Amino acid sequence: MEEELEFSNSSSEKRYFPESLDSSDADEEGVLACEDLELNPFDGLPYSSRYYKLLKEREDLPIWKEKYSFMENLLQNQIVIISGDAKCGKSSQVPQWCAEYCLSIHYQHGGVICTQVHKQTAVQLALRVADEMDVNIGHEVGYVIPFENCCTNETILRYCTDDMLQREMMSNPFLGSYGVIILDDIHERSIATDVLLGLLKDVLLARPELKLIINSSPHLISKLSSYYGNVPLIEVKNKHPVEVVYLSGAQKNPFESILRLIFEIHHSGEKGDIVVFLACEQDIEKAYEIVYQEGSNLNPDLGELVVVPLYPKEKCTLFKPIDETEKRCQVYQRRVVLTTSSGESLIWSNSVKFVIDVGIERRKVYNPRIRANSLVMQPISQSQAEIRKQILGSSSSGKLFCLYTEEFASKDMRPLKPAEMQEANLTSMVLFMKRIDIAGLGHCDFMNRPAPESLMQALEDLDYLAALDNDGNLSEFGIIMSEFPLDPQLSKSILASCEFDCVDEMLTIAAMVTAPNCFSHLPHGTEEAALTCWKTFLHPEGDHFTLINVYKAYQDTTQNSTSEHCVEKWCHDYFLTCSALRMADVIRAELLEIIKRIELPYAEPAFGSRENTLNIKKALLSGYFMQIARDVDGSGNYLMLTHKQVAQLHPLSSYSVTKKMPEWVLFHKFSISENNYIRITSEISPELFMQLVPQYYFSNLPPSESKDILQQVMDHLSPISTMNKEQKMCEKCPETTEQRCTIQ
Repeated sequence: MEEELEFSNSSSEKRYFPESLDSSDADEEGVLACEDLELNPFDGLPYSSRYYKLLKEREDLPIWKEKYSFMENLLQNQIVIISGDAKCGKSSQVPQWCAEYCLSIHYQHGGVICTQVHKQTAVQLALRVADEMDVNIGHEVGYVIPFENCCTNETILRYCTDDMLQREMMSNPFLGSYGVIILDDIHERSIATDVLLGLLKDVLLARPELKLIINSSPHLISKLSSYYGNVPLIEVKNKHPVEVVYLSGAQKNPFESILRLIFEIHHSGEKGDIVVFLACEQDIEKAYEIVYQEGSNLNPDLGELVVVPLYPKEKCTLFKPIDETEKRCQVYQRRVVLTTSSGESLIWSNSVKFVIDVGIERRKVYNPRIRANSLVMQPISQSQAEIRKQILGSSSSGKLFCLYTEEFASKDMRPLKPAEMQEANLTSMVLFMKRIDIAGLGHCDFMNRPAPESLMQALEDLDYLAALDNDGNLSEFGIIMSEFPLDPQLSKSILASCEFDCVDEMLTIAAMVTAPNCFSHLPHGTEEAALTCWKTFLHPEGDHFTLINVYKAYQDTTQNSTSEHCVEKWCHDYFLTCSALRMADVIRAELLEIIKRIELPYAEPAFGSRENTLNIKKALLSGYFMQIARDVDGSGNYLMLTHKQVAQLHPLSSYSVTKKMPEWVLFHKFSISENNYIRITSEISPELFMQLVPQYYFSNLPPSESKDILQQVMDHLSPISTMNKEQKMCEKCPETTEQRCTIQ
């Protein structure tokens, strides 16, 4: 007999939902008999046979037995915390139960939205949940990720990245479209998730009917309990044991040990996929080549060794086991997944039986004093080690190989993963918080307060970019900058391009630097051929212009090709990544829509003329004047203008290829690491820099030979040319900004 849960309703009608279809009490024939009779309450159509098949799989998930408890707590409380191990089912089942709750009260408070840190996870969860609910993706269930919206106004359940829900608060600060908000995987501690945790405290006070569900790994529960107070907690654990094997002593070469262990597992004949956690993406690339080459020489009787590099910022395929029909049609395949810490939440396959953990990671830590990221190697946290263990044990037992000692795990690993807010550039976050302040939600009770130095640096940068007024509030420029889902410097460059009549070209640059790297990873032995191909795109003025050439060539190929296959072949022949160029195309279209929506001036493209080249550099300098370097000795040693770090041009820079090293460059990226490369660089002149740089920024630069040279340049410039820059822009855009400034 089905157990029924009753929900209260404001109307006289009562609606009931089955707790489960208990396959142990009803035979298969009975289920099939009601298939044509039972209607899906979300679309009114009869359930398909696949719905019942997936329902049986759902009932086997560890989270399923907590459904009744969850629904009771959801009905009686505003906040519910769920502590669950990886792959317990909380990310797929809890949103469905919340959708049932919203349906039971006729969506009078809105639908359900569930945040994810990674866009791949949001997409895959939406696809899976739509399948389980037996509805259409993009209708009843959808997803929203940066530059892609697969939802309608009638969508009941949305999956989205946390930054997209954060951006929605700019126009809908109290999130009135939603009756239930689910923050998933908050243990990853992304900036957007931490901001949402703080802002939603105020939203919950303003909207007593709103429900907030927080999904986390067990390690953060004590901190969450003290942060939110006495709220209900539901704990879910995996049901299979995991064998953990530690090293007995220190290892000299962990990378070689990983490779040896992969082949030992494969030769053992034990079935199951392998997940390998490496320190950085370079290790992924190196391991991929070695395992791929060595795997092709193995005895075919052992089965095929399929190497899967998993980069979190790119689309990936490992989310489910190989289909049963595929298994019957091919020889045994063992997948070896190579990933880093960022891939911890992207492993969904129950076919994983072995995990190899190197125990260290390369983290990007922002230094506000020099406005640059440092890439540092450090041990992972104990909570991360536990999450890697939880990848095993959801459906069967497994084995975790830790390439470190048990003493290292207890003494050298910190308990929790650091919050991204404490290690990242906060300029974009502060711009968002300033925008939200207009709507009265400026105060945010962060779970971990960001460092005061980082906040001051972010405010200073926004002030330099003219995003703040004299009172420290957002200026008209700042409000428009916040409309773009980009880094504030890039947004400022787009705004400046409206003044300098090069919007078309600046949008292309913005799209290309925002999308993943369009230049393919080069297998060993293909470097010379790739460089020969890439030389066809080189532009003498710099890398930003080279990116425009690449995009234009891609667009021409797309327009002149008869099929998508032809475009992919062209990309392959030129060692370009087709998916990255497609993404750049999508991003550019979205940015153009924003330009049109807020009615900014848009000039016809004029790429190639000398005036246009100069205007593009002016637009770039308007946003990136804080990222200037000078070749101090003529040999390619570039000294940063803001500090005394020395860097070199990246080997794939157009200047490195042509061996022509400009004296002054504007750069897009710089990280302090072994190589200290500056990436995406274009030549500028000191005269142009002094015409566009804010004078109070220049006066705050530390003393240096470069500053002395620039001071001499300024002394020779006409006073008029250095005074009217901001005045010109303000005169050009008042009508286009006034209306947007009143829409908060």
